[in-house]
Amino acid sequence: MDTRPLRRPAYRRLWGSTIVTAVGSQLTAVAVPQQIYDITGSSAWVGAASLAGLVPLIVFALWGGAIADTMDRRKLLLITNSGIAVTSLLFWLQAFAGLESVAALMLLLAVQQAFWGLNAPARNASIARLVPEDELPAAGALGSTVMQTGQVAGPLLAGALIPVIGLPELYLIDALALCVTVWAVYRLPSLPPLAGTAVRRAGVKEIAAGFRYISGHTVLLLSFLADIIAMVLGMPRALFPQLASQTYAPYGEGLALGLLFAAIPVGAVLGGLFSGTFSRARRHGWMVIGAVVAWGLAITGFGLSRSLWIAVAFLALAGVADMVSMVFRGAILLSAATDEMRGRMQGVFTVVVAGGPRLADVLHGTAGSAFGPRTAVAGGGLLVVAVMLVLAAAVPALRRYRV
Repeated sequence: MDTRPLRRPAYRRLWGSTIVTAVGSQLTAVAVPQQIYDITGSSAWVGAASLAGLVPLIVFALWGGAIADTMDRRKLLLITNSGIAVTSLLFWLQAFAGLESVAALMLLLAVQQAFWGLNAPARNASIARLVPEDELPAAGALGSTVMQTGQVAGPLLAGALIPVIGLPELYLIDALALCVTVWAVYRLPSLPPLAGTAVRRAGVKEIAAGFRYISGHTVLLLSFLADIIAMVLGMPRALFPQLASQTYAPYGEGLALGLLFAAIPVGAVLGGLFSGTFSRARRHGWMVIGAVVAWGLAITGFGLSRSLWIAVAFLALAGVADMVSMVFRGAILLSAATDEMRGRMQGVFTVVVAGGPRLADVLHGTAGSAFGPRTAVAGGGLLVVAVMLVLAAAVPALRRYRV
């Protein structure tokens, strides 16, 4: 693993706080739907809660990106991390009091996701001020590896803890973990707008300016399109339950479902652990193109697999490709954009990352019902390969981008 960024104390503090919150946030991510299901007995309400969190995340990520370009990013991180911690504490209070109100849970979830939307652009945009340009891929790999590890370890830990300590305490653990994050952010250096940057107010005008900036910088636009192509056309998670109950039923439906959902994050973690093999590459554009094509091929292989273990192996390979794509798309956003625009670029990045898989759920669910799950998965993977290669051939900016 390429650990050069950890030699820099400021980045090390920011990354260290991520280790704690990556697991803690997943405890809440498990606790909220579990509590809603316990109250209602309805998966429809669980789905509605997910939507209640998505809308404020999108709105406040775009606004948060504009804010991150107009004020000290350290100060914004302090405010938003404190807000997330208070929200987690309120989650614990309502569960401890036995309130059993779905409306209260959805309101708290919306507030929490709004704070997260404000927080993520500032956090990601700050990295370019904490490490030199040639270490941006390594910094991205370190951060992404921790987050992916949290997505694997957090739900497993939550499942083990709920029968032992109860559901309310998961919220409390997350709130206490966030206190560590607030302390780590407090120790960061001040990160105000660079000298000479015009004083602006974060509003609709500045958000629109961010989108105009993307449209005027082809390599940034292509980096977003690459992720949209991979996720919308090639993320088959909506079909995992059907595949587990039909194609892989002989292996045990529960085992198959768990392995399918865990395979991509596990592959991403493995990719991060071996990031030293690719993080020093300078042709960032080609790395993104190659990673997206590899993702599409791996998803195609998964769709054609009748053996559960071969299917899991293909999904793990897809996770490795996704990690490589994530690392270099993130590096392009930080290196190709000016500092006064980095917050808004990260705001759009947050929206794309959050929205792409949800659009994929709709697309793959519909295609799976019409053509069957394996055909839908394999067809989506082939579409990823074809569309990415056509885009790379038609618009050379991404191919030519290097640092």
